[in-house]
Amino acid sequence: MKSLIHIPEPTLVFGLGQCVEDPRDGLSLFGPYDPAQTFGVRYGLIGTRAGIERMCQWIEKIQKPVYDEPLTRLRPPFPGFEAVFGVPFPVKPTVKIEFSEADLSKYVHIGDRHKRTYETAGFFTQRIIDAVRNEENRPELWFIIAPEDVYKYCRPQSSVEKEQRISVAGTMKPSEARRLISEPDLFAERNQAATAYQFDPDFRNQIKGRLLSHGILTQIIRESTLAPQDFLNKAGKPTRHLEKLQSEIAWNLSSAIYYKIGGRPWKLKGVREGVCYVGLVFKRDEKNPNPQAACCAAQMFLDSGDGVVFKGNVGPWMTGKRGHFHLTTHAANELLSQAITAYRAKHDGKAPKELFVHGKVKFNEAEWHGFKEAAGSKTNVVGVKIADAEDFRLFREAGSMPAIRGLAWLQDSNNGYLLTKGFIPRLQTYPGKEVPRPLQIEICGGEASLETVLQDVLALTKLNYNSCKFADGVPVTLKFADAVGEVLISGPTVPNAPLPFRHYI
Repeated sequence: MKSLIHIPEPTLVFGLGQCVEDPRDGLSLFGPYDPAQTFGVRYGLIGTRAGIERMCQWIEKIQKPVYDEPLTRLRPPFPGFEAVFGVPFPVKPTVKIEFSEADLSKYVHIGDRHKRTYETAGFFTQRIIDAVRNEENRPELWFIIAPEDVYKYCRPQSSVEKEQRISVAGTMKPSEARRLISEPDLFAERNQAATAYQFDPDFRNQIKGRLLSHGILTQIIRESTLAPQDFLNKAGKPTRHLEKLQSEIAWNLSSAIYYKIGGRPWKLKGVREGVCYVGLVFKRDEKNPNPQAACCAAQMFLDSGDGVVFKGNVGPWMTGKRGHFHLTTHAANELLSQAITAYRAKHDGKAPKELFVHGKVKFNEAEWHGFKEAAGSKTNVVGVKIADAEDFRLFREAGSMPAIRGLAWLQDSNNGYLLTKGFIPRLQTYPGKEVPRPLQIEICGGEASLETVLQDVLALTKLNYNSCKFADGVPVTLKFADAVGEVLISGPTVPNAPLPFRHYI
């Protein structure tokens, strides 16, 4: 059956029902698909005085057009926030929390990485939680303006220079802390000291995870993203070369902000009625003494781009082969049942007609049996394996540009390769540096047309509201798999209740 086909570029729907390929074209010409609240962006700010000033200056900047020289199709000008989204983004925040760098340095320079990240994240989250409880006017979205020291010292592999390192009491080896979780000590102080080691030493993941149970939406932004010209190296040059990316930063952050306050910037055109997509997420839980323990979760996406995350149990899902995770029949049934229940709640009690489950490996017999049980007779469930093609490339016979995006090579009725990166006619270029690697796609359960599956995958590369660009290289069902999994296992307090996808990005 081997054949080479081209799948047309999926189009997106914007305001007034107008359709175009590029989200930036659609937003500039027609506005978002549906409106957010008419009162605009109600937000809170937390940061140093300098950080808050930089954020306010950036908000003032995006009230007007933002563009880079030279003008290109790849990075079109940003017309201004209200001009694009039709709602105001006031320079003055609803709530402002200011702290001094000296107060933050007491935590961000702690020598132990677990204590350092736990205390630094808590420095921010507790202030936000207190403000939500005490302030009469509650922001919908909190901007966390992270000083550069937070980025430098509060990541998993970070360390503090010896001359700046602060020693604190109650530190211990992570292995000892894990033992205290299962076998508490007689002294409450030691058990309390072990709390920091139940969290991953990653600032972003801890912030997201620790605020999930409070339903607080956040957008974390580095100060140097807002004002790269303020952060220079010894040669007097910016430490981050963002000067020519100002319009791109404005597009990306503004799209994410609009999505987080409840608006849909765009939706896919022509998605079949009654169809939904579920990405299966696994993340190894390093804090668990069982080396096979992993957290499983499902991300459900509808045609509109709305997403919901469902957390499954932490269990021995990791198999002998690294990176391969498989659920039991019961766990697979339970997880997919949650997704179908949520779908029914959004569609007047109707079950989906088709449900596509995307994963990075083939589903085994036990998993597939669980999926089929959960779907019942009313839903056609289809399993799809999506992975990078390690040893396969597609080349043009002539010319300097790579093959066109959307080119697909069908091997048989269930297997094919899809080029989700490549030359884009609308942009008249290829937005990459290396020869694009296709996705290897296999229907590994259920029945569906391979061409339909490929069309869906290509369309789902355009539903990333966290990044306003032409398209991604992978579908949104798998794009955020690692990020969602890391938030879910970032600590012991993540709730089991499903939450909108916007809480995780």
